[in-house]
Amino acid sequence: MGVMSSERRRISARIAAISESATLAVDAKAKALKAQGRPVIGFGAGEPDFPTPDYIVEAAVTACRVPRFHKYTPAGGLPELRAAIAEKTARDSGLQVDASQVLVTNGGKQAVYEAFAALLDPGDEVLVPTPYWTTYPESIKLAGGVPVFVTADESTGYRVSVEQLEAARTDRTKVLLFVSPSNPTGAVYTRDQIAEIGRWAAEQGLWVITDEIYEHLVYGDAEFHSMPVVVPELVDRTLVLNGVAKTYAMTGWRVGWMIGPQDVIKAATNLQSHATSNVANVSQAAALAAVTGDLSAVAEMRKAFDRRRRTMVRMLNEIPGVVCPEPEGAFYAYPSVKALLGKEIRGKRPATTVELAELILTEVEVALVPGEAFGTPGYFRLSYALGDEDLVEGVSRVAKLLSEAS
Repeated sequence: MGVMSSERRRISARIAAISESATLAVDAKAKALKAQGRPVIGFGAGEPDFPTPDYIVEAAVTACRVPRFHKYTPAGGLPELRAAIAEKTARDSGLQVDASQVLVTNGGKQAVYEAFAALLDPGDEVLVPTPYWTTYPESIKLAGGVPVFVTADESTGYRVSVEQLEAARTDRTKVLLFVSPSNPTGAVYTRDQIAEIGRWAAEQGLWVITDEIYEHLVYGDAEFHSMPVVVPELVDRTLVLNGVAKTYAMTGWRVGWMIGPQDVIKAATNLQSHATSNVANVSQAAALAAVTGDLSAVAEMRKAFDRRRRTMVRMLNEIPGVVCPEPEGAFYAYPSVKALLGKEIRGKRPATTVELAELILTEVEVALVPGEAFGTPGYFRLSYALGDEDLVEGVSRVAKLLSEAS
């Protein structure tokens, strides 16, 4: 028998290259400190602070007693849930699809991973508007693809232009990733901007992967629009990703989905049949109750988020050196703190937002996610999906500390 070379890696290069989810890491650190009795306020995690609505929980309790749900079900999802998701999609965004074009996944993250896995060959490039959600580049790289970052800043409200996208396009570009409302910035593109970008993608023969998980969380005059509805010629080259997590306060139930052309959905379903098989049936039953019910639960959450959004943005913009565009969707603010880097705060001179975040956590026990996690150093992401009192107290602590900068 041959002896394995001592040079052989313990961990594969592919997996070793993956970064830990920075948002989950910050949330875990905050929760660990809280468990020690420290008065930490965490702005890290992107999840509603509301319980899942009762009628959805009751549907899950009932499903536990149904013997059919104690067994394997189709890898692509319960037939009744796939049909309900197709109906819900037509109702909420105007996109008409058949149940056979729906794949139910273990949360939105699995939909993201499988979408890139189904489309990308090694070396294929994906245009990624930046700041981006932490999981997108990792999923692209796992699929052998190359993320190409197209960065927008606070001057445009974090929206990329067609000119920027065209400048980044090469012969290897296969996919445009499009996210509106955006995590981490809360940016919402107008219908005209979506039409312009969508027509450009269609003209270039690109695929579009559009993540619509925040579709119901828009504020003020902002409106959600689905790119394949605005630009119908893209329908056969678009994958729509979504899930119940944000709309129904169901982050822990792990139910998402992918919608797209039947050949891609079949390929992604084949992958899932080997990776995880079906999503937990009790969670699927809960999701069925969610997507067939009304949207009153999200309307209540949206009212609270809107109030907190305005409070947070006002307080952040009152801090000298902080610039925070008003987010129009999701539940995040994304302030620039570039003007504060290198200044002295309590004997330290943080040069990066990672160092500044560590200082804030140490000195005033507030957990923020630095912009490095989203591809843009010099910024913080703050979730406003937390109680009003904690929000005001947390931002006040940060404001008091940062006002000491000299």
